[in-house]
Amino acid sequence: MTSTILDRRVVGVVGLGAMGSRLAERLFPAGYEVHGFNRTPGRAPWLDELGMKRDHSPCELATTSDIIVMMLWDSDAVRGTVLGDDGILAGARPGTIIVDLSTIEPSASAEIAAVAKSRGVDYLDCPVSGSLDRAESGELLVMAGGDPRVLELVLPVLGMLARRIIHVGNRNGSGLALKLAINQQVATQLVGWGEAIALTDRFGIDRSLASTIMLDSVIASPMLHYRVPFSFEPPDEVWASAAQLRKDVAYAQEITSDRARSSAIALELLDAVLADGRGDLEAVELLAEARDRAGAGAGAGVDQRTLEWVSP
Repeated sequence: MTSTILDRRVVGVVGLGAMGSRLAERLFPAGYEVHGFNRTPGRAPWLDELGMKRDHSPCELATTSDIIVMMLWDSDAVRGTVLGDDGILAGARPGTIIVDLSTIEPSASAEIAAVAKSRGVDYLDCPVSGSLDRAESGELLVMAGGDPRVLELVLPVLGMLARRIIHVGNRNGSGLALKLAINQQVATQLVGWGEAIALTDRFGIDRSLASTIMLDSVIASPMLHYRVPFSFEPPDEVWASAAQLRKDVAYAQEITSDRARSSAIALELLDAVLADGRGDLEAVELLAEARDRAGAGAGAGVDQRTLEWVSP
């Protein structure tokens, strides 16, 4: 461990989108000095009112930050932000800790961590489970990969963001492997739910009633409890987009070398969603795509032969 900074009261947050802005907001009550950078200027203006200091580049942010929290889109975004000419490592001091909450490829995380270590900078992959509501309330689940001694140093910061922080492996990328496994399940559960609704459609069962009953059964997961209602009434703000889910499922498929058949089906359906221009919509579009595909042979939603079969 190379950390030498003792006063860890300055936290930089890189990526001030829907999730990142909520994470930054959580840090103010604890008295942290918060610096922020976002590739798209003007995001989350209320953070300025709370006292956040805006920096013009990741490099500038790194010159003053003791701990840097990142929430970015994909592997390329993280690489550029950390390793670029004006990136974090261009300005970071030895002992700075980078805590990456983004969902990227485990191999990319390990690659970036190795470069950071060569510069005297510690790096943890700490992807989270939970969406906007959990970020607002500080009840995320953090899965950490990397040096556990470094993790100990950032627990006060992560404790403001999460209800539980679990070290899952010393190997950088370990946390990300677990996060991809979770999102792989998100995708396959949405596909399964959509196909189940297609089945109940054939019997003319109201979709809302079918959903209510299934959500009260053993098959319901916390994710389904909040996302299935989105299929009836989309949220005002997208919690996680279909494009985001597609990215994560694709990363998972790369690791399994296409041997994971359920996520391969989910990826095929997500490709169709994106091709239809629905990538920026809520990830529940995957459920709708699976439902509509499975119900393609059921006419207007009710199979008359089925109705005749169940009639007294």
